Amino acid sequence: MKMPQTEDEVNEKIYDHRIMPDWSNVVNETNGTMHYSKDMIFNDGHRLSITVYSILLVLSSIGNSTVLYLIVKRRWHNRTRSPSRIDIMLMHLAIADLMVTFLLMPLEIAWAYTVQWRSTDFVCRTMSFFRVFGLYLSSFVLVSISIDRYYAILKPLKFSTNRGRIMLAIAWIASVICSTPQAFIFHLEQHPKVKGYYQCVAFHSFPTELHKLIYQISNMCAMYAFPLVTFIYCYGRIYLEIYRKSFARFRRS
Repeated sequence: MKMPQTEDEVNEKIYDHRIMPDWSNVVNETNGTMHYSKDMIFNDGHRLSITVYSILLVLSSIGNSTVLYLIVKRRWHNRTRSPSRIDIMLMHLAIADLMVTFLLMPLEIAWAYTVQWRSTDFVCRTMSFFRVFGLYLSSFVLVSISIDRYYAILKPLKFSTNRGRIMLAIAWIASVICSTPQAFIFHLEQHPKVKGYYQCVAFHSFPTELHKLIYQISNMCAMYAFPLVTFIYCYGRIYLEIYRKSFARFRRS
């Protein structure tokens, strides 16, 4: 079996073999020569992914490690006092971002380098879970922070010492729940036409394309739409309250 090395020998269509419902047409055979799509051989797209994720890995590890260190250091110097809710939430946010940094980014770098999946089905399912867990956790912790600021500024009389811990617990539990389907959807599968070529994919995991679309939209709503709506509402109300008080103070002066 000959692996093509020139652009002319490669199928011009680019396929995302991780999410395609079927990849049987990714490889074509002409006169005994197998023609692979660009995604099945190392190419400029993989080089770009490695470069971008490597830069993000360095920047994120430095930034979030620094934030976590400063929070822990401040707690150590003020260990006679209980830590503030916002400090605890920022610490959880830094932990979530570091999980993305040291789980998602190295995985994407290694995967882009090897092109195909070089590990077991168990690792495929486990890493598919962690590919989104840190992202969910980061989003939900940010939601917790925005809700906490909303109550602290607009409803200070409803102050609760346990509210922060409860919201963080919900953020962690919700992240686990939202990420768990990934471990069942993604699995190791061999290419039907290329012996020994394995990929961690979501093929045949949905009975219909409608089910797949519903799942993808649900993920988008949980990870992005819901946090965005919460941010807009909470910080919008905070801004209006600050503006109202500033305007009232200006009129009295």
